[in-house]
Amino acid sequence: MSNLFIACEQEVRDGKTMDIYFERTKKILDSKGFGDVSVWAEFTCSSLPRSWPWAIFCGLEEVVRLIEGHPVDFYSIPEGTLFKARSPNSVRVPLMNIHGAYTDFGISETAILGMVCQPSGIATAAARTKIAAKGKTLFAFGNRRMHPAISGVIDRSAYIGGCDAVSSPFGAELIGQKPLGTTPHALMLMMGGNEAAFKGFDEIIEDDVPRIMLIDTFSDERTGAMEACKYVKNLKGVRLDTPGSRRGNFRELINEVRWELDMNGFKNVDITVSGGLDEFSVAEIADTCVNSFGVGTSISNAPTLDLSMDIVERNNVPISKRGKFGGRKYAYRCPDCLSMDVSLSPNDDIKCTCGCHMVPIEEKVLDNGKRVAPERSASEIRDYVLRQLKQISEL
Repeated sequence: MSNLFIACEQEVRDGKTMDIYFERTKKILDSKGFGDVSVWAEFTCSSLPRSWPWAIFCGLEEVVRLIEGHPVDFYSIPEGTLFKARSPNSVRVPLMNIHGAYTDFGISETAILGMVCQPSGIATAAARTKIAAKGKTLFAFGNRRMHPAISGVIDRSAYIGGCDAVSSPFGAELIGQKPLGTTPHALMLMMGGNEAAFKGFDEIIEDDVPRIMLIDTFSDERTGAMEACKYVKNLKGVRLDTPGSRRGNFRELINEVRWELDMNGFKNVDITVSGGLDEFSVAEIADTCVNSFGVGTSISNAPTLDLSMDIVERNNVPISKRGKFGGRKYAYRCPDCLSMDVSLSPNDDIKCTCGCHMVPIEEKVLDNGKRVAPERSASEIRDYVLRQLKQISEL
């Protein structure tokens, strides 16, 4: 049997997924005696997609695991930080800084960028959707839209950005949670109807799995909701995955199902909605009686952030390519409005436009390849994100 088209971890570490010119550059530098030249390189974001005013920095832990053991010093803003790409005078804010011989980390540039560009986009989309949902429960259902090799990356990033649960066992294991799922249309189709499917689920699936039944495969949503209540013990909720061609006024449909449930004594049964949702469609119905949202493609297929790595010092002398600012820089952030700024000093006194004094936000993660900052769990990072989202919503 042929292998799948995915790189294994060792192939990533060996640089087989890098852009080939990094390997050729290393060969030239080593041959010409420049292999041990020390540099500072920074990772910055030129701009944010879709006119986003901020983004969530995500993927740091995987980067640390990639370069741990290399003879470099590595600094970063904390994973989960809500950041703005540029300072008030348009200088790019460094999200990560690395110091050492370029030949010791250059071949990892492609992998490092990929490990933060895509996760940060996914985490940001999840955070924006969480805000749109007015803090209601958000499930990540987007793995089927992306390559399975990155399902863990998608789920971890979505969870860090604000999703409350993920659907894949692999992703759930990464974040230390249990995977959450409802029922697919295939179950009802294969068993010929709601009654057999609902009863079969209730009979076969472990009791600790929440009973959330998909109700619109064959039936009118009101009818399906009542069937779920009738055939499933300890029913947690019903899910509406109504296709766009059948929705009409979705708000009215949701309210109708809620009325039917309440009228028949099932006020404790939640309503989950899914099906092609994004932050905008979620916002349109967030003030209804919906308890939770299942969001897929718009989060998993979020735009990647445009990050780049640039050498800004060579042998302690500032240097940069055209269009960039030379010199090793330090990131600062306002603790009140979360605006960002940059300084050439780690001990600067920078006053934000809102009047508050900014504080350094960078921390040292690796010292000569040895981890000096403790690993943070996905749940800890997610809590940090949610605190910041609450903060900006109150501004």
